[in-house]
Amino acid sequence: DIYGEMHVHRLAGFFRRFRDALNGMARESGGRVAILTPGPLNETYYEHAYIARYLGIMLLEGEDLTVSGGRLMVRTVSGLMPIGVLWRRLDAAFADPLELNPDSQIGTPGLVEAIRRGTVSAVNALGSGLMETRALLSFLPRIAQELRGEDLSLPSIATWWCGQQTERDHVLANIDRMVIGPALSTRLAFEDDGATRLGLALSSGERAELIARIETDGAGFVGQEAVTLSTTPVFAGSRLEPRPASLRVYLARTQEGWTVMPGGFARVGFSLDPTAIAMQRGGQAADVWVVSDRPVERETLLPQETDGFTRTMPGSLPSRAAENLTWLGRYIERSEDTVRVLRAYHVRLAETSDPDMPLLADIRDYLEPFGIEVESAIPLGLIGTLDSAVYSAGQIRDRFSPDGWLALKDLSKTIHRFAGTVAPGDDATRAMTVMLRKLAGFSGLLHENMYRFTGWRFLEIGRRLERGIQIARTLARLTGNGAPDGALDMMLEIGDSVMTHRRQYPVQAGRRTVIDLLALDPLNPRSILFQLERLKAEIGMLPSVGGEGHMSPAAKEILQLNTATAVMEPSDMTARVLDELANQIGDLYNSLAKAYFG
Repeated sequence: DIYGEMHVHRLAGFFRRFRDALNGMARESGGRVAILTPGPLNETYYEHAYIARYLGIMLLEGEDLTVSGGRLMVRTVSGLMPIGVLWRRLDAAFADPLELNPDSQIGTPGLVEAIRRGTVSAVNALGSGLMETRALLSFLPRIAQELRGEDLSLPSIATWWCGQQTERDHVLANIDRMVIGPALSTRLAFEDDGATRLGLALSSGERAELIARIETDGAGFVGQEAVTLSTTPVFAGSRLEPRPASLRVYLARTQEGWTVMPGGFARVGFSLDPTAIAMQRGGQAADVWVVSDRPVERETLLPQETDGFTRTMPGSLPSRAAENLTWLGRYIERSEDTVRVLRAYHVRLAETSDPDMPLLADIRDYLEPFGIEVESAIPLGLIGTLDSAVYSAGQIRDRFSPDGWLALKDLSKTIHRFAGTVAPGDDATRAMTVMLRKLAGFSGLLHENMYRFTGWRFLEIGRRLERGIQIARTLARLTGNGAPDGALDMMLEIGDSVMTHRRQYPVQAGRRTVIDLLALDPLNPRSILFQLERLKAEIGMLPSVGGEGHMSPAAKEILQLNTATAVMEPSDMTARVLDELANQIGDLYNSLAKAYFG
């Protein structure tokens, strides 16, 4: 495990050789190198993402991969691409639900078979954790003698496997001086969630019960000498205090054999509790330095001022990342549209104090099928949409800017805070205005700062799809023949086009002028036609899925839809036509998903 950016730089020499070795293996197999991570929810995901960027390696999750024809492939928006070397960073048991833990949702079915066939090389090979099994520790001294004819250079904790009569009797006779734990566990005693017990700390009843279990199922237990963790000084508050620490060192296999690397990393606990050393419980990492009395060569993969450089173009985008980027765009746009509708509703509610007036009742009926209940100032449906945006962004943290992530988290905190304090009417109107500003700030960060690679195109496509759908649906409702009084003014307000309408049309808002501006004006960034134009441009620049020179089904659909809409007149835009247009825009996503996300 690597903790922190500077740690990686201090191991630059090792990582350079390691990267070159991985790339060499990949070239021989005709595939790519990838790191397999458990995902963003894992406490070491940051390190996985940083190392992947540092070494120029793809960072993938289990669902990014598939096995086809016995070969491990990564799903990308450009099609399936072979993986030649996989650096495994998730627990072996979860790597393949087909042959290992069937409950795993983070593995890749068929991975074990691909490794078995030799079509992919696994670094951190499946089963390599066997050497950490506690029961094996009791046999290591004898194994060293048999294999190497010498004693262990560094003895381990004294361990007795209770599957043998003599060892079991010794453990039972000395149980007060030992810790007892699962024989097949590969976790350290202070990290196994209480499965390992200190004999001296057991009550009389617990002691009797444990002895009975060892006597009936001795093979399932090991006894180990009780050791006390070393401590190291830690600056806590305003003074130095002792904290438990463990040392991790690294070995590199070279042509001359195994070499112990100088230095290492320490895990330091946040309290005197030994279990607090685990990273999941607040433990932290610290450097371990080896002092030298002469200059030490400094190695780094970072470029020097005198070095040349090559601009690395973005690699193939995994399908999962493209799908999450698309849905992030959709959720953000859906949230903004909902906020605009709710603000227009609460403005009028504050003016009339009559929720049953025809226009407000009509909006209430319109929003209800989408899970938006206007009786609540901050509807659960709106909160859920923003939470979904945060989830989608969280799945692609390594492709997301820190400022964008902070802005999105701020949005989430704001709406959850408003949920318990905001009242309908004026209060809700002000809250919705705050939300609109923050949504606009987040969208602006993405639009102005995100690199224009394939991922940005999918994010933009998601935004344009959702905006086109929402404008078409709302127009159909508020410009229909039975629309209540004030519906057209509300529509202009929801479409943020009140001032534009006043400049463009020297008459009061009418059905045709509203539809012309919000459906058919190619220069209005809120109009349906504007969204279709942007979709046509972005979809046309996606990787080809039908071969060079062939338009994808999605490209054909958007071209037809854009052309058909562009030649329409406002009088053609009935409520039925607008609803159908919303459905057709929605169908574009299905074509994109089939081509790029499958």
